[in-house]
Amino acid sequence: MTAYALEGQDAIAKGATALSTKGLQKAFGSLPVARDIAIDLPVGARYALIGPNGAGKTTLINLITGLQQPDAGAITLGGEDITALAPQDRVKRGLARTFQINTLFAGLNPLEAVTLAVCERRGIANRFWQNIAVNKDAIEEAYGILEKLKLGDVCYQTTRELPYGRQRLLEIALALATQPKVLLLDEPAAGVPQEESGDIFEVVAGLSDDLTVLFIEHDMHIVFRFATRIIVLVAGAVFTQGTPAEIAADPGVREVYLGKRHHG
Repeated sequence: MTAYALEGQDAIAKGATALSTKGLQKAFGSLPVARDIAIDLPVGARYALIGPNGAGKTTLINLITGLQQPDAGAITLGGEDITALAPQDRVKRGLARTFQINTLFAGLNPLEAVTLAVCERRGIANRFWQNIAVNKDAIEEAYGILEKLKLGDVCYQTTRELPYGRQRLLEIALALATQPKVLLLDEPAAGVPQEESGDIFEVVAGLSDDLTVLFIEHDMHIVFRFATRIIVLVAGAVFTQGTPAEIAADPGVREVYLGKRHHG
């Protein structure tokens, strides 16, 4: 098992549900942004969340991670109801995310940043700037994560100097440092040149089979290549879901998603 592999996997058997939402509702004033959303993510899944602009994709991620509170409904992680938990408590229980716009330590190098995240998880972040020997295990774990994400060769380079695609991978590395059971990726390739976006998802595809991934992505080539199942969100509600082949063959999806996309 790798350094960032999941803890307590014996508590969540293969085939079990890693994350689920039931009857999730949210409105901003009179505008509903989540309407009775029910999804189930099996352990180890690679699911994509797609839909036209304004469908409520990021809102759903915000509800799952606790940045916003639902008006009704429930969210469970590994069978535990986390609906009322604060975002940091959800992270401690194994839920991590990335954002559309990266939020990195620009002045640190990747090894420093990921080591700091590992130390934070271990409760020893106050010792981060002490003698390197004190943090040897944390540094080794951090380097293992960076190697897995193909960032080992730039681990000493200042983050702000990294190409944007590498910065997006570093954000995923920071999420992995929390040892998540479920990883939510909100457009992880946003702003990355198209020829590099596939590289990011190749790395994601190679992550532990025990890790459950839900990602938002607009590039349908990426979605159909890397998702095992696709959830289509329209106007805050689940329109349909299925395998890539089922979604590609669904005329309703083409009409509500691709059609709207073509017409702005």
